[in-house]
Amino acid sequence: MKRKLRMGMVGGGTDAFIGAVHRLAALMDNQIELVCGCFSVDPAISRSSGRLYYLPDHRVYESYQEMLEKEANLPEGERMDFVTIVTPNFLHFDPAMKALERGFHVVIDKPITYTLDEALKLKKKLDETGLILALTHTYSGYPAVKHARKMVADGEFGKIRKVFVEYPQGWLSAKVEDQGNIQAAWRTDPKRSGKAGCMGDIGTHAHHLAEYITGLKVTELCAELNTYVPNRLLDDDGAALLRFENGASGVLMATQVAAGEENAIRIRVYGEKGGMEWFQHEPNSLILKWIDKPIQILRVGTSMGSTAAGHNTRTPGGHPEGYLEAFANIYRNFAMTIMAKIDGIEPTTEMLDFPGINDGIRGMQFIDTVVKAGYDNNLKWLKFGE
Repeated sequence: MKRKLRMGMVGGGTDAFIGAVHRLAALMDNQIELVCGCFSVDPAISRSSGRLYYLPDHRVYESYQEMLEKEANLPEGERMDFVTIVTPNFLHFDPAMKALERGFHVVIDKPITYTLDEALKLKKKLDETGLILALTHTYSGYPAVKHARKMVADGEFGKIRKVFVEYPQGWLSAKVEDQGNIQAAWRTDPKRSGKAGCMGDIGTHAHHLAEYITGLKVTELCAELNTYVPNRLLDDDGAALLRFENGASGVLMATQVAAGEENAIRIRVYGEKGGMEWFQHEPNSLILKWIDKPIQILRVGTSMGSTAAGHNTRTPGGHPEGYLEAFANIYRNFAMTIMAKIDGIEPTTEMLDFPGINDGIRGMQFIDTVVKAGYDNNLKWLKFGE
């Protein structure tokens, strides 16, 4: 393929939070260019954002419906190839479905949709069309995480027995949704966020990371959800006991009221022979712990020899591979997969290593199950997706 992929965007205007991260990540490897967008529900903000992004006025739209219709009618050599959707949760499904109906690939922020039923409908449409969807579960994009996944898959730790994953934040320790914080306002509003607050926002990240590294699916969980800030409408804290398909057990904790914490996601996985630990605040290090030899610290770019880590590493050893690079790995692998498909080439395993529709469905099943379990005072075990 002798050109860049052309990207459109829904959301992500100058007043948005995550849109800039998506653009930086998408453009990092020079495989993608932004060609159009509807950047806000406010047409004035969409237009002003488009000008700041150096787009021609006729490719900046006042609604995503207009954008998808007009882009689909452009010549094949001009129209966008895929759309990135960076809106609040309740506005994920409709633009994604309309994009797929018009033949566009999709990148979408997590959680994938507002309800599980919507996610299942997207899967059906993807199966019908053969189009590709990527879901931005960022933490699976780190090279050290990919190396950990490879070590587990290769059996280096033996049969997995125990998983601990935690994601503490502190930014919702006060009721900032009433103080003009736009991000807090929609995330704590069930009409826009869905049935879960903290567990939908960051609990899904922790759940995905646990399943991604171990390669195991959660089959049952028992949970408790809390809302510590008075008059908040959704959970801001929670924990779950997990049972995995191979018999392993785990603990998941997610909170947005751990005052002073930032994005301190951490995972530990233990098998019969040893275990591993990864912490986003030190993302280039993978700590290995063994029964019969000293602790090891593997470093990205120097002592991680797997193809999985190498394919997703950009900088020389000793230089940090951070959040933006991890985010960009999802976009690059997604783009390489589409390019291979256009060229009639079979994508490699490394190209196909990005979260997709099945991860999105698992995330929605996690939300449904953890909410149902979390508000049951009897703390019952529920089958996953029940």
